[in-house]
Parts: sequence; C-alpha cells; structure tokens
Amino acid sequence: MSEQVLEKDLVSAVGHDIQDTIDTPIDLEATFRESHVQEILDRLDQELVGLQAVKNKIKEMAALLLVDRVRKSLGLTAGAPTLHMTFLGNPGMGKTTVAMRMAEILHRLGYIRKENVMLVTRDDLVGQGIGQTAPKTREVLNNAMGGVLLVDEAYTLFRPDNPGDFGLEAIEILMQVMENQRDDLVVILAGYKQQMEHFFHSNPGMNSRIGLHIEFNDYSVDNLMVIAQSILVSQHYHFSRDAEKAFREYLIRRKAMPHFANARSVRNAIDRARLRQANRLLNIRDRQVTRDDLMTIEAADILASRVFRDGVPDCEAES
Repeated sequence: MSEQVLEKDLVSAVGHDIQDTIDTPIDLEATFRESHVQEILDRLDQELVGLQAVKNKIKEMAALLLVDRVRKSLGLTAGAPTLHMTFLGNPGMGKTTVAMRMAEILHRLGYIRKENVMLVTRDDLVGQGIGQTAPKTREVLNNAMGGVLLVDEAYTLFRPDNPGDFGLEAIEILMQVMENQRDDLVVILAGYKQQMEHFFHSNPGMNSRIGLHIEFNDYSVDNLMVIAQSILVSQHYHFSRDAEKAFREYLIRRKAMPHFANARSVRNAIDRARLRQANRLLNIRDRQVTRDDLMTIEAADILASRVFRDGVPDCEAES
C-alpha cells in the first residue's frame, strides 16, 4: 500500500488534513495581541516602580501559558503547567498588585474562571479550638475556587514550637486542594524569604506543589523616592528642595532600621509629614497661608521624625 493511500486513510479517520495542520504556521504575535495580555503587563509596569526581575518572571509565565494554550489547540498536550507560586520578600513590595495582574492574565488565557484574588492570613484559615480549622479552611477554599488564593505570611501556618498547633491541619487541607483541584484554583503563598524557605524545608509536600518562586528584592532609595513623589502628586503635595534632600536621608536611615516595609513605610512617613505640616501651618500667626503653603512639605516636617532625633522609627510596630 502506497504512502499516499495510508495518508488518505489517516486523514479520513481523524476528520481533518493533518498535513495542512502541520504545515500551517502559527502567528504567535497575533495570538498574543488578541489575548490583550500585553495591556495587563503594561499596567503592571506603570503601577510598580522597578521590580524588573519580578516583571520579567510574570512575562515569562505569560509566554508559557500562551504557548501552552496554542499547543493544546493543536492537540499537543504536555500536562498543564503548575500554576501555584510563591512570592518571597518583605512587606510593601506590591505582591498583592502582582497577584491581581497574574489573575487577570490567567483569566484572559482561560486558566481560571474568575479574575478574583482572595487575600487571607493564618487567622482566616486556622481555628482556635478542636474541630474549627477544617471548616474555616474549606470555606475559604470554596469561596476562592475559580480564582486565585493569596495566603499572606503563609509561614505562620507552621509553628514548630507547638506540635499540636492547628495550622498543620490547614496546611494538609491546603495541600490536598492544591493537588486535586489545581485546575480550578491557583494558590500563591507569600512571606519573608527566610521564613518561607524554612516553611518549605519543614513541609516538602507543599514545596513540591509550587511551580514558580518569585523573589521581590527591596526597593533602592532611588526607587523609593520615585514612589514618594508619586504618592505626593496623587495627594496634591510636593517636597521643597530641602525637604526632598531630607526625605532621601530619612530613607537611607530608615532602611537600616527594623520593620522597614518599603512602599508602605514611605506612605506612612508621608502621612506623618503631612501631620507635622498641618501643625506647622496652624502655628503661623503673622500671615495667611497660600495655596503653595498648603501643598508644600518642608524639610522641618521630615527632620522632626524620630529617625533623626532618636535614631528609631517613628512607629516601632510599622510593618
């Protein structure tokens, strides 16, 4: 029997011309444009200062998901990529924003049913007494189904100093769902890098379910200044020239102190500077204030911080 006859029989059995399918080129660029994923990546780039390594990881993940979808359309199955991931880094690095954009990408490409991101902590998953943890954890998971579940400070679920801690029960249930329902829920575990590494070392079953680890390195002082300027503009304030120098010095000192939370600490510092500015303006007795006065943060509003006066953060509990 000739090769042509064999090919005809095969084409007839599958119901389409395999040779045509093989030879037809796929325009990935057009497919990418049609997905509108670039719009999401552009928005992420605008929303977050720096973090280029993080943004590159998200772009790589988007590329994998897009190619995987095209492969599926051609009958090329290699098993769905593992979508569960970890975000490693200090607070105030935009992890929630990245999770939201990741959910949009996953939804656009058909990997999840909803764009929803549910943010939870240990308190949302772990009960205080016997029999309370399982229903709490399952309720959270049921509500998150179809979207993304972001577990912040996930390492707190494991407390090795307390073997009877109910967090272990939550971990077991979470691992089961991550494995058995991975096609309907994406779990992102977030927390400090060192604590999360210890968490995975102590819970290897959890680590094996993670497909992508993304590290959020702390912002540089230059990046933090850009964030500060952005916050000020959005609130109709600006630094005087001396205040800008003072705030840069503030950041250099504050970064070296405990509980520094990157963008969150910048926002908190600006809020306190606004309080000092308001008090300073109210103490002006000899003249009326101008619109520019109401908008300007002066060096005195920054230098009054305990960071300069006592060498400690204004708020020790800042996180």
